Amino acid sequence: MDAQGRGRADNIDPADQWVLNPNTGDYELRLGHSTAQPSVPGPRSSRTATAGTAAPPRGRTAPGREYRGTPQAAPSPDVPGPRRRRPPQGPPPSRRKGRQQKPKTKKIVLWTGGAMAFALVAVSGAAYVYLKHLEGNVNTTDVGSAGAGNFSKDKAFNILIIGTDKRTGKGNQGYGDTNNIGHADTNILLHVSKDRTNATAMSIPRDLIVDVPDCPTKQEDGTTKVITGSQSVRFNTSLGQSGRDPGCTMRTVKEATGISVDHFMMADFNAVKTLTSAVGGVEVCLTEPVDDEESKLKLPAGTSTVEGEQALAFVRTRKSFGNSGDLDRIKVQQQFLGSLMRKMSSSDTLTSPTKLVKLAEAATKALTVDTGIGRVSTLKDVALELKKVPPKNVSFMTVPVVDNPTEQVKATVVVDETRAPDIFSMIKDDVSFTAVKKQQQKEKAEVAARLKGTKADPADVRVRVLNGGAAPGSAQETLNYLQIDEGVTKSENAGNAETTLKKTTLEYAPDQADQARRLADIMGLSGSAMKPGESVTNSQGLPAITLTLGEDFEGAGESLTAPSTTPDVDKSTADKVECAN
Repeated sequence: MDAQGRGRADNIDPADQWVLNPNTGDYELRLGHSTAQPSVPGPRSSRTATAGTAAPPRGRTAPGREYRGTPQAAPSPDVPGPRRRRPPQGPPPSRRKGRQQKPKTKKIVLWTGGAMAFALVAVSGAAYVYLKHLEGNVNTTDVGSAGAGNFSKDKAFNILIIGTDKRTGKGNQGYGDTNNIGHADTNILLHVSKDRTNATAMSIPRDLIVDVPDCPTKQEDGTTKVITGSQSVRFNTSLGQSGRDPGCTMRTVKEATGISVDHFMMADFNAVKTLTSAVGGVEVCLTEPVDDEESKLKLPAGTSTVEGEQALAFVRTRKSFGNSGDLDRIKVQQQFLGSLMRKMSSSDTLTSPTKLVKLAEAATKALTVDTGIGRVSTLKDVALELKKVPPKNVSFMTVPVVDNPTEQVKATVVVDETRAPDIFSMIKDDVSFTAVKKQQQKEKAEVAARLKGTKADPADVRVRVLNGGAAPGSAQETLNYLQIDEGVTKSENAGNAETTLKKTTLEYAPDQADQARRLADIMGLSGSAMKPGESVTNSQGLPAITLTLGEDFEGAGESLTAPSTTPDVDKSTADKVECAN
């Protein structure tokens, strides 16, 4: 039986038996007073015992108190290390039956960014002092009103993952412009559903032409400076240019897509190197061999394992994939991320304390985040929520784009207004791209059940129209449409609803179903929008149904039926193995 096995058999937490050897500076596993174990590399103390000072016995004291006893170096209170218990003096007493000590282990799962955009990192936690050590690794930026402020476990949330092209770090000067101040080179908007059953990772091309809005940024002296926005510029200039911070990038996403961003995570090239090395490499697949002079990537066709510098070269390579453009590189990065996620969540990683500790250090050192999630305890909460999402329900996709029509030489792209709005709406409405078919089946069943039957003549429909979140004037616009265009003459504007609704609803009593079916048909309402309930009284004292226009209302005559098909978007999921070509 190995040392850890023996420790557990004796009802001792193995973590309690680690002691610091002052001669080597390494931690050793001691199983008894006289049993010496080989030196095992462990976290090094930032302080050592002063010559002539009595060193402590194995055990634990409060920070600042002196150890008294056998000559053993005292651990520094600010050094992340295993928790230790003071052993009994003299012969060990007999073990009491009953309560057993269980290892106090927390699994911390992080999504982090970089050139690879994000990764699922499972980390074996330690004591409070180690969490504080990890927290000291994380850099934070105050983005003010650009973000949500605090993280909520009870809501859907959006995190913008930003990979900068800043060239700091050993060996990174060879990539691109060495004088680059760091722009938004790789960008993924990660949406996690409210019920945690699915997530959507939408890549935003760095060469997408957008309007960057005015951006308030916090300065080092505590003041706020408003950086003037720019019209029709590349998305990557939303960071770094003119002193713009990640909050500016978050605001630009809202401007371009209508989707609010709650938090951000940002890292540079070193993140790819350190994270892939920490897990022992990531498996990638190629349909053809690659020998790229610019990125220095050289791999055979088929499956290979890459880490460190080679992993960075893989996600940076552009000339060897597709048509050598940035959009094809994004697809390769998404395939890489799916593979990295599978490796992070594999039993080989989760059961290796060495890999988990390396991941904890690498992930926290790689990150810059907003102050709303800047504490390790909050990052842990984010991670645990993300862990609930099955890989098969994590969808990768890219903002639908077309070539910029104003350019003769096609170097930039613009949003495809025929396809992108549906994608943006699904993310805003928390609709899963992996569950659309199931949702369609449910929707059809509801429609069949609630719309089945006779429909009243439009002239016999009595309805009160309320504005419950639509644009001002929508109730009157709808009233005009119903009376003039559709012949629903017994309709009236009832003003504003008491509450705001995300979705438009139609409430009716059982004996008004025929009226509700006719109005649902006119308005293009799905079965889910029809709410069997109670009748109301209109201004003439007669029973009526209630149409409440929600935030999804886009105008009179516009259908409010949910999408019946999956939007036209090229997507993949994290559980599928794909080969770059």
